[in-house]
Amino acid sequence: MLSRLKRFLFGIPIRSEHAHHERLTKFLALPVFSSDALSSVAYGTEEILRVLVLCIPFAMSWNQVDLSTLEKLIPISIGIAVLLIIVVISYIQTIFAYPGGGGSYIVSSENLGSVFGRIAGGSLLIDYTLTVAVSISAGVAAIVSAFPGLSGLAVEIALALLAMITWANLRGVRESGAIFALPTYSFIVGIFIMLGVAFWKFVIMGQTPAIPHNISPAEILPTVSKAVEPITLFFLLRAFSAGCTALTGIEAISDGVAAFRKPESRNAAITLGAMGSLLVVMFLGISWLANFLHIMPITEGPHYQTVLSQIARATLDSGGLYFFIQIATMSVLVLAANTAFADFPRLSYFMARDGFLPRQLMAVGDRLVYQNGIVTLAAVAGFLIWTHEANAH
Repeated sequence: MLSRLKRFLFGIPIRSEHAHHERLTKFLALPVFSSDALSSVAYGTEEILRVLVLCIPFAMSWNQVDLSTLEKLIPISIGIAVLLIIVVISYIQTIFAYPGGGGSYIVSSENLGSVFGRIAGGSLLIDYTLTVAVSISAGVAAIVSAFPGLSGLAVEIALALLAMITWANLRGVRESGAIFALPTYSFIVGIFIMLGVAFWKFVIMGQTPAIPHNISPAEILPTVSKAVEPITLFFLLRAFSAGCTALTGIEAISDGVAAFRKPESRNAAITLGAMGSLLVVMFLGISWLANFLHIMPITEGPHYQTVLSQIARATLDSGGLYFFIQIATMSVLVLAANTAFADFPRLSYFMARDGFLPRQLMAVGDRLVYQNGIVTLAAVAGFLIWTHEANAH
């Protein structure tokens, strides 16, 4: 009975000689390996603003608020975009140098030594685990912004989404790619629609945006004057480092070259280039809109909303397109966790093969996936979501 239940939930076993049929096309590889990087634009700009807002003194009304500090958002975002391009180009070179899958662990081990390889590998394992917990929690925050009545069920929703992703990955690589392709491409289309509408309304037609400040400054700005930070070089670098969350997930494609169809290196490089181009345009577009609309992060209270939600409301009002973007954002943020599920088991395999992790992580299950790595990742990420009450920050 248990065997039949397993086959029903996870599918019939796949013969080892059919492994090449489970490889991914570029179209499916983009959502599987790039959803983490692409979805980071949903919170990258917000993380910069969460730092910059600390420089704004408390004021009783909006006409007393000096928003000049927020103008630093644009140069900081451009700096991050330049760094992003450099990292993408570096990983494209890595793909051709290590066609069997050459993430930071293998590259560091072979070029700098085992100690540096283990540092890189351990860091990535932690990063993948946090990616699952943070992305799912951020996805739940996106949907709560649109439907505030769900705020009391955030933990339950997050754990249910984690269970769904774990199940999809235990069924196999190709099926998980097919399941998650639609949310990724919906998110990309939604963001470009939002940017296009904003450009048409505010630049071509010259409309004056309705700045969405229908709340008191006290819900956003520091309430104690001595808590306001001076604008120093260190402070700007802190904002830069916060915004570098937009770079998360770029590693994934270089780790998963072996999952692509032949020619593996060429297909992986094309996919990485496409991901980098989309990421730069969306990230800079969202930062421009946040600066143009004078958006500030609302971190708590009854008016809680993500920065992306505020931008979408100001640009598209609160109609169907707004809810489409919020649902697509939630979906792709949850899908970002799938990138970690695609990479964590492979990296665990490499480290276990070299004797640095338990050998059980090398085992390939009936569906030709590293099922022990998948289950381990899900268990630790679920524990983090539960103990931190699905709060990404």
